[in-house]
Amino acid sequence: MASNPAIIPTPVDDLHGDGRWLSMHQHFVNQARDLEPDVVMVGDSMLANLQITELWENWFAPLHTMNLSVGGDATQHVLWRLHNGELECIQPKVIVVLVGTNNHEHSAEQVAEGIMEVCKVLREKQPHADIVLLALLPRGEKPNPLREKHDKINEILAEDSKKIDRLQMLNLGRDLLQADGTLSHRDMYDYLHLNHRGYRRVFQPLHELLTQMLHGDDSQLVNEIAEATHSTLPSPSDPASVAAE
Repeated sequence: MASNPAIIPTPVDDLHGDGRWLSMHQHFVNQARDLEPDVVMVGDSMLANLQITELWENWFAPLHTMNLSVGGDATQHVLWRLHNGELECIQPKVIVVLVGTNNHEHSAEQVAEGIMEVCKVLREKQPHADIVLLALLPRGEKPNPLREKHDKINEILAEDSKKIDRLQMLNLGRDLLQADGTLSHRDMYDYLHLNHRGYRRVFQPLHELLTQMLHGDDSQLVNEIAEATHSTLPSPSDPASVAAE
């Protein structure tokens, strides 16, 4: 049987010659020596770009979150980074995973296996952490083959994720689709990457889940965080939360 390239740890080819990807990796390794995160995010641009939003500072930084995500990464690239030091000096309580949309050359079955391999490595290297696996988000303005591929990947993950202890899968993309099956540029400005409104709609449930997982034994604190979350940021329907058209 041919091996699945999506599960083979592989560094990104330095096509542009600037060494940027390895520099990011080394930055993460160094950062892990200095930080004591409670939450770690691992993935591609969907998580990496969260850091440049207002939501990061208001929601996730206060939860002591470290982001080990790189735009453009596929599962094999994340696996290489995880096997080369990014998790060695930290002991997070929760790890959030979102990767797979960049595995363009792989079948749905191969991508699902690659995502599960990422989760297995995380379980091996961080046996005491809970893992939250995020389902792949829809992409493209209208229904298309890539969306169908994502749906199939998510279906496989929904079953296979049950085989790993202390892992739960969360589907955050359902509310992005409009009644006619289209995506709005007000949520995904290029029908792939989220803008502020899209990030809020997708990641508010994750923030609530992480708050509960980290502080569930302190109901007063959980309520205070929830109230602060809703009061300090504009709602998704607020014009201020919509990217310029």
